[in-house]
Amino acid sequence: MTLTHPTETPTSLMTGHPVRLARPGETDDRESRPARDTTTTITRTGTPGIGGITATGPGHPLPTPLLATNRVGQHVRVPKTAELVAAHLRRQIVRGELQEGDALPPEAVLMEQFGVSRPTLREAFRVLESEALISVRRGAHGGARVHTPNGDVAARYTALVLEHRHTTLADIHTAHTHLEPTAIRLLATTATDHTLTTLTAHLTATDHALTTPTPDPTDIHTRHLRFHTLLLDTTTNHTLTMITSMLRHILDATTPDTPTPIPDLPTLRHQHTTHHQLLTHLTQHDPDAAETLWRHHLTTTPHTPHQPTTPLDLLGE
Repeated sequence: MTLTHPTETPTSLMTGHPVRLARPGETDDRESRPARDTTTTITRTGTPGIGGITATGPGHPLPTPLLATNRVGQHVRVPKTAELVAAHLRRQIVRGELQEGDALPPEAVLMEQFGVSRPTLREAFRVLESEALISVRRGAHGGARVHTPNGDVAARYTALVLEHRHTTLADIHTAHTHLEPTAIRLLATTATDHTLTTLTAHLTATDHALTTPTPDPTDIHTRHLRFHTLLLDTTTNHTLTMITSMLRHILDATTPDTPTPIPDLPTLRHQHTTHHQLLTHLTQHDPDAAETLWRHHLTTTPHTPHQPTTPLDLLGE
């Protein structure tokens, strides 16, 4: 027999209409069904059909010559109901139908809408929690809240992979100093008036902070880091922005034995001048000058590891 998913298309959570992922009388856990007749074999044949693909099962044996000469069939695993529920919610989150901080309906409401049991719904929640797409608080005032996909989550997992491979800080910094100037070059060719206005406003505020009688180095340093973030946020290539932001997040999150101190005021003033120079190049739409300046700036900042062999260490002892 051929296994199929429920034919009724789920509707949005927020409409209140029932969403059925299981037929009446079916259990919620697909693996609890009898083992017989539970797989479909997809076979490419030369017989007429859509693309020459024929679905066969216990009632549809393959021709003997094909079995003997070309074993291309494979068993298709039918997803569990909890996976289908998680996939539906994931799709709504990624597509923006559910926003950051939105509260999902109570469990009882979701159980009725999806037609599933409480254990199945909670299994779906655990899948989404592991992907950092929701957080669940237990208790009378608890519930599930939505979190939109975040680059920091991807950066943390990437950092674990790099640390497992004994990657050094110098290795990460080298990749960063090659990629971020490329993003700045692209920004110089695509910067809009709105982007330039945003960057100008930020640097003007930093100007005022530096002209106070007693500038706070920590505050100025934080403003400089914010300027770097603004540059990446305004780059038009989302893929390049994501990768460079992940590398910067990893570098900022490193925990060396001797943390890099906050630069002194003369160094901070020099960095601020560099930021103004970059803004000039962006305003003039000069990609060569912008890229060259920013590459030099990154290689001379305190992020540069003094010991090239220093391993990435985000876990500590």
